[in-house]
Amino acid sequence: MSEYNLPLPVITTLSKVFWDGCKEEKLLYQHCKDCGEVIFFPKYLCPNCMSHNLEWLESEGKGKIDTFTVTYNFAPPAFMAEVPYCVAIIELDEGYRMMSNMVECDFDELECDMPVEVVFDPVTEEVTLPKFRPAKS
Repeated sequence: MSEYNLPLPVITTLSKVFWDGCKEEKLLYQHCKDCGEVIFFPKYLCPNCMSHNLEWLESEGKGKIDTFTVTYNFAPPAFMAEVPYCVAIIELDEGYRMMSNMVECDFDELECDMPVEVVFDPVTEEVTLPKFRPAKS
């Protein structure tokens, strides 16, 4: 593993389950057992019904691009060596959205509603980042 010099997520007590799942190549999200709300980013209680009766479920990791942007220049200093890069909002099939990078693709071929799938990038021994690529099938 080469040295990773980009900013890393802050892993909290609340988000640790999510990040541990990523290390095992599992994309996890929360679900309210009382009202059925699908929840992402991790919360202590359901934003819909205020219940604490939440469970972690594994996503299939498939979805579509809701929107995206490609940065070709004028990136923040920490990311200048990475240009061009693509940041996208992914709408997962389970009904939640998350922001991530698009990888393993030609950015000129990306479009909204394009099917995508998760891939995991172990950037350090402690952190594996979920990223997305165009769906293979």
